[in-house]
Amino acid sequence: MRKISILFFAAALLVCCAPKDDIIPDEPDYGDTAQWYIADRGAAVDVFYIVSTECDDYTLGGKPMHYADTRNDSIRALLFGEMVGVDRLLAGELNYYSPYYRQVTMETYTSDSLVDARMPLAYGDVRKAFDYYLEHYNNGRPFILAGFSQGAMAVVDLLKTMDDSIYSRLVAAYVLGYKVTDTNAHIRPAKDSADLGVTICYNSVRDNSNAIPILSEGNLMSINPVNWSTDATPATLIDPRYGDTLTVTLDTTSLLLHIGGYTHDDYMLPLIGCEGNYHCLEISLFSDCLRRNMALRANHFISIAPAALLKP
Repeated sequence: MRKISILFFAAALLVCCAPKDDIIPDEPDYGDTAQWYIADRGAAVDVFYIVSTECDDYTLGGKPMHYADTRNDSIRALLFGEMVGVDRLLAGELNYYSPYYRQVTMETYTSDSLVDARMPLAYGDVRKAFDYYLEHYNNGRPFILAGFSQGAMAVVDLLKTMDDSIYSRLVAAYVLGYKVTDTNAHIRPAKDSADLGVTICYNSVRDNSNAIPILSEGNLMSINPVNWSTDATPATLIDPRYGDTLTVTLDTTSLLLHIGGYTHDDYMLPLIGCEGNYHCLEISLFSDCLRRNMALRANHFISIAPAALLKP
């Protein structure tokens, strides 16, 4: 009974943190498979992926909405598109689990106060989804955490609250297109292509003047996802869409990833995007590198993990 009371209080607190005029969609029920995208491939390692901001402010029943309604077909379709796309690009032969959650809308990011007020509800959903995944789907397997943009924010939140026993099964965490402003025993920067229990983080720009502060200001870690170096050694990348040869270099002062030779006009992040910031390409541009790296780290984990840790 005490546990139920605590959970009820926590849920109420999350709602109270939202601006008083916000309309809160019904909470997802993670016991309902419709609140998940799952690809169980019988692999020894899972990917738990959290989608980025896919919806703008919208109206539902004539009322303004600032959170994704996970039961609304048109909103679900937006999240589903990213879930499927990232599974195709990154998971490879690994199992893949991605929850629907009441993510905040794009307009939230025009105000730091709105981000601070609304994100706790989205974080709460992701924590509940992750707990449900661990109890009902994971079966004690090693896992990779990954998220892009708003999803990357949620990855950082999970790492901050993860206990040691769960962390012992973390292969690596991929914080894509966002920043890490605090470190602890569970948030350690990746140093190479195969270290384990670490966090991979980067933000891509043409040069430092193209940074978006809300995404990268105050970041404490970064790695080049092409050559997996933390120094300024440049790497060559063939753009998977256009076939152009790009140069990818980590600026060790700003910790921004500089992309040289990219000349195409692309969709930019609405409201807070700017020319020369490649936030929307953080996965697609490096998809081959990320997919190979996830497989490499997963295999490395399996090769050195104690048998007791890998026992179903």
